[in-house]
Amino acid sequence: MNPDPSNPRTREPSSLLPLLQLCDSLFPIGSFGYSDGLETAAHQGATSIDDLRAWLDVCLDETFARLEGPAVMRAWEASVAADWPALASIDGELIALRPSSSARRSSRAMGLRLVTTWQAIHASAHLERLLQLVSAGSLAPTLPVAFAGACAASGIARREAIHSYAYTRLAATVSAAMRLMPIGQTDAHRILAGTLSRVPSRVSAIERSTAPLECFCPLMDIAAMTQQYLDSRLFRS
Repeated sequence: MNPDPSNPRTREPSSLLPLLQLCDSLFPIGSFGYSDGLETAAHQGATSIDDLRAWLDVCLDETFARLEGPAVMRAWEASVAADWPALASIDGELIALRPSSSARRSSRAMGLRLVTTWQAIHASAHLERLLQLVSAGSLAPTLPVAFAGACAASGIARREAIHSYAYTRLAATVSAAMRLMPIGQTDAHRILAGTLSRVPSRVSAIERSTAPLECFCPLMDIAAMTQQYLDSRLFRS
């Protein structure tokens, strides 16, 4: 039986190049403007290789594994099923679980930029409907929901979507670190590679879990909240 090209569940895996484009740092969602509190941590003395490794561990084990990764999985499923109320619920939970207003704004800004740009270059009825919900005020959209929606609309499989989201967020953090810390490219990418090696096990755990969306990283949240009070800043958050 030939796969139905209109159904992301059965479509042939022809999505490698769109996935690479979506994850490329050249893709204009504005992630270069946000550090998610890392700038505050660097100003307070967290400037070593070990500090960056510890920061990435929290990003992976808390922010991704317990909150944004599960959200990408569930948003992908809701997108494939065209379950718009479920998608709006996931989006609302993501907003509610981020105590930092700057983190909420950055997620909204990057999510909307992702959806509008992806629709401009890979137009689909799915993303058109998603943007209608944004215009109606039903969706922010947060970055995980926007990323999942773009992946679902482009035939990118669920597991690849979760893996790819992890890569984009961790790589963005390392990019910010190289501008904030006295860390060279080779060392930064060595740390990134070590963190990425743990992503598959985290994704497998996400796929098995039925736990609600959750996240507990108070020091990182405080860093994000207080970044706006720095005397000089490179980043918006």
